[in-house]
Amino acid sequence: MKRSFRNRDYVKTVEDLLFTVVGDIHPVERVLAYLKYIPDNEGRWGFGERRYRRALRYYTTMHLGETFSYLERTYPQYLYDSAVQHLHISAVPAAYIQRHYCPEAKLSNLLKAGHLDSLERKAIDLARLISEESRVDMRHLGVTGSILVGIHNPRFSDIDLTVYGRGNSLNVKAALTNLLDKGFRYLHRFDDSAIDEWLNSRSWLYPLSRDEVELVCRRHWNRGVYQETAFSIHPGRVEKEVDESYGDRLYHPRGIVEVEAVIEDASDSMFMPGVYSVSSVQSLDGSRVSDVREIVTYEGLYCDIASRGERVRARGKLEAVEDRRTGEAYHRILIGSMEARGTDYLKPKLSLVRRV
Repeated sequence: MKRSFRNRDYVKTVEDLLFTVVGDIHPVERVLAYLKYIPDNEGRWGFGERRYRRALRYYTTMHLGETFSYLERTYPQYLYDSAVQHLHISAVPAAYIQRHYCPEAKLSNLLKAGHLDSLERKAIDLARLISEESRVDMRHLGVTGSILVGIHNPRFSDIDLTVYGRGNSLNVKAALTNLLDKGFRYLHRFDDSAIDEWLNSRSWLYPLSRDEVELVCRRHWNRGVYQETAFSIHPGRVEKEVDESYGDRLYHPRGIVEVEAVIEDASDSMFMPGVYSVSSVQSLDGSRVSDVREIVTYEGLYCDIASRGERVRARGKLEAVEDRRTGEAYHRILIGSMEARGTDYLKPKLSLVRRV
């Protein structure tokens, strides 16, 4: 059954470019997505004559800008000036989409396949384990990433799963956290050496101290290692949970700000974008406004890492929000904008104190 475009779907264009879908709200006749894989005969992903290289070196906003530059030079039709978000972003026109990849359909096909490679088998086994422990039916789970588009390499590719629906996502979160806490066989969190290795190679990407990046990473419930392969799980909404169309809200940039705030509701922070409702906002730098309601992050590092009642510090783009359905107007802080040039962040206030 045809469905809308969901976060972590993939689309293939007529030129064989592979884009990852971002979020669940899209312009008419376009899909918001970032370029992930480019055809390349010498690429590490794929097989035979169908080979690809990664277009996105690191999952940060600043490196996303590199893909915009590539598209500007070669395929400018995939760039879009949004009058809703006041952004220059990548968005694939529907007319250029050759194929829409759905993670839940891929997992269903793998379950019925007669032959699986070692990575596909691990992905199915992990999905079954999560389904059994969480009591979430397998039809609400999916597999994304390189496995979804069939270009994975069992020697180095990860397992990236999806779970759909708020209730299902919370059940999976509770079940996986319990499994990781118990130290289930073949399933565990990243150990100290793996975290150190990641910090050595990635912590420089973020405007936080090494200790702060480590604290944020250790709060991620949705990542770990299964049978010696790294995995991630990405919650997503289903259509009935998306009550907004593109253009219902308009966003107007108001400069870069830095604040401290208290988290009032973090229940939407597990999705993409992650949304934190906030109160008691104290301005530290930049424009001062009294009606900041939300901190919204498109940087996956900061999704679902702070809880209700916790005080956080954030730096990002202040946006005036105009809700055309209700007439309401307020402000939010966006993390993951090109304007911030990699200086934006979200961190629990606890992280401002060095570890003992």
